[in-house]
Amino acid sequence: MPDPEPGQVDLAEQFAAVSRALLAEHDVPATLARIIVMATETIPHCQHAGIDLVEGGVITPVAQSDEVPARFGALQTETGEGPCLDAIRDQEMFLVGHLSEESRWPELAAQAHAETGVQSILAFRLFAGGRTLAALNLYSAELDAFGDHDIAIGSIFAAHAAVALQSARAQQTLEEGLRSRDLIGQAKGILMSRDSIDEDAAFDLLRRASQRLNIKLRDVATQIIESQPPPPAGPRA
Repeated sequence: MPDPEPGQVDLAEQFAAVSRALLAEHDVPATLARIIVMATETIPHCQHAGIDLVEGGVITPVAQSDEVPARFGALQTETGEGPCLDAIRDQEMFLVGHLSEESRWPELAAQAHAETGVQSILAFRLFAGGRTLAALNLYSAELDAFGDHDIAIGSIFAAHAAVALQSARAQQTLEEGLRSRDLIGQAKGILMSRDSIDEDAAFDLLRRASQRLNIKLRDVATQIIESQPPPPAGPRA
């Protein structure tokens, strides 16, 4: 078996570094920013890159190399069309080679090219656990800038970005669960003290109030906590 070329070794080392970062790095925005930097440095004709959340047709920047991806995403939101939206809706990857003459997005193409200078776009749908999370978008001012090799490399970056986003969402869900548990615990303590009841009875009061008001248990707990009078001021010096 022939030895790998130096460029292949360097690329493998870079991807290994990103993999280690995803395991050890708790700062997900920093990890996504690193992926963006690596994409622009590794893919020869990639001049700009961005990771965008896409929800309800609205594109929200998460990590951007510069102002070009942010402006391009804003134009897609304004017009309701574009490769990033199509990558999310229709397929895992979308390739554009000549934006200024593109007929698939008549409201977007000419204006986006005029404002950003972009001609070529490589858009990847980011998904994990069967759920679409966002899109990784690579941009170039050159015509037909991206080929099969770029698609292969970009798909690896997209996989790393999807894992990072999935990790961020899992962490957010965990933190919200812990906050909810803390609020419910505080509210139960207030009810137990106020009504001289045990913990089970206090929780049942919260549960029934949640059902009656048709709001989350956490929100009922928050209302109880916020309804408490402020502690008395201490004696003045």
